[in-house]
Amino acid sequence: MTVRQTVLRAIYPFWMSLNGLFGKRSKVLVNKKNIQPFQSFYSLSVRLNNGALLSFDSLKGRKLLLVNTASDCGYTHQYSDLQKLYEEHQGKLTVVAFPANDFQKQEKGSDEEIANFCKTNYAVTFPIALKSSVVKGNDQQEVFQWLTDKAKNGWNSQSPSWNFSKYLINERGVLTNYFDPAVSPLSEEVLKAIEH
Repeated sequence: MTVRQTVLRAIYPFWMSLNGLFGKRSKVLVNKKNIQPFQSFYSLSVRLNNGALLSFDSLKGRKLLLVNTASDCGYTHQYSDLQKLYEEHQGKLTVVAFPANDFQKQEKGSDEEIANFCKTNYAVTFPIALKSSVVKGNDQQEVFQWLTDKAKNGWNSQSPSWNFSKYLINERGVLTNYFDPAVSPLSEEVLKAIEH
């Protein structure tokens, strides 16, 4: 862990409190009308950083929390919360990290370096995708194209506002929630959405 990463990890609780106090990056969007996607989420897959192909069709019947991540961000300590969430909901919820260097170049490492960082510092065991771009553009990762295009997912066009934006897919492949980075993976809002 670099000096910067160590400092960011130490100030994470203060950072989260400060963002909560000012409401910065704390947006929550809910698919209240249970709008169904126009394109099946289960038609998508993602290449993981270990070389395996994860077909989302193989995860029918469980919820998915898809998160764009970075190793040098004030929110990086959320890896710990995501791992805890993954362990506590084993078999009901799968977390998938999508490392991206889209916000202030906070993910500079290679796929191997990212995997080592996550395993060594946060004991991450959930799937990690190959590093990609999650913001709208020609090279936007295919899963994030679906997550941020209401013509595909049925209702949401919210792109990640920063690293550690979270999208929740239910057991039937419906996008149910978007959570901004300042919303902790262990927050009441996220836990209620997972248990709903």
